[in-house]
Amino acid sequence: MNDAIFQRDVFIEEIFQAAKKDRDIFFVSADFGAPSLDKYREELPLQFLHSGISEQHMIDMAAGFALAGKKVYVYAMAPFITLRCLEQTKCALAIMNLPVTILAVGVGLGYADAGPTHYATEDIACMRAIVGLEVISPCDEVSTRACAQQTIDDPKLRVIRMERNALPPVYKTHGELGITGYTELEFGKDVCVLSYGNTLHRVLEARKESRASTFGVIDLYRVKPIDASLTKVLDRYNAIVTVEEQCLSGGFGSAVLEVMAAAGLQKPVKRLGLEERYYFENGGREYLLDHFGLAVTNILQTVKQLSVG
Repeated sequence: MNDAIFQRDVFIEEIFQAAKKDRDIFFVSADFGAPSLDKYREELPLQFLHSGISEQHMIDMAAGFALAGKKVYVYAMAPFITLRCLEQTKCALAIMNLPVTILAVGVGLGYADAGPTHYATEDIACMRAIVGLEVISPCDEVSTRACAQQTIDDPKLRVIRMERNALPPVYKTHGELGITGYTELEFGKDVCVLSYGNTLHRVLEARKESRASTFGVIDLYRVKPIDASLTKVLDRYNAIVTVEEQCLSGGFGSAVLEVMAAAGLQKPVKRLGLEERYYFENGGREYLLDHFGLAVTNILQTVKQLSVG
């Protein structure tokens, strides 16, 4: 296993291998440039379609292919395949209950320094509002492969949020993920920190640097639906922190609060995320995260404030 991988290449390779055995698997892309996409297009041209820079039309085409019995995957940059296609996803896919997998690459500030038009800092809030749409954010190679296999074994309407940058490993085997949509990676006392994808790695870095407090860490990779059993895990802790590369309104932290409220679980909760604004500053993704509330020191300080020990 490589130290760091590109999620899109891992996911597309899994689909490519399955498509060689199943002619009903069909891939539609609004983008070129990834080696895995080039390989798929060259070797399986009858199961691949380049829609051009026309993401909304791509979603409508995917609906038609799905109605014809195809197992469809659509791929594009995250801000365009989610927010630009919101109406098409609702009307063409969700209302029709079609099992299309939406691959959104470059989530959060992944396309720094392209500016706010290329950022996806509110897509979790928007996409989890679509009825029947699963929202999944894997964090490394193993979880991405497991996610890809799930879409093959159990097709349904899903959006898979993937990072543009390569990510280091978190899991060793698929079995560590389970079927609940979350994994308690680190056990701790007092405080539990939940995150996903890219920001999960910052949380794990903070855990390594933590000396005064060993807090718990949960990878909540399935943001919607959240399994109700999560509240039993959170009940062991005195306080909860959520960390997300999103604006806070309706995002990841809100999803955690909702499942807690439904279970009647009352705990102090602190949500760490991006400010409710658009980001025009340059300097790269790590710079932006460090300077706008998601630095490792911010996570450690928040845990310390909530810890009773």
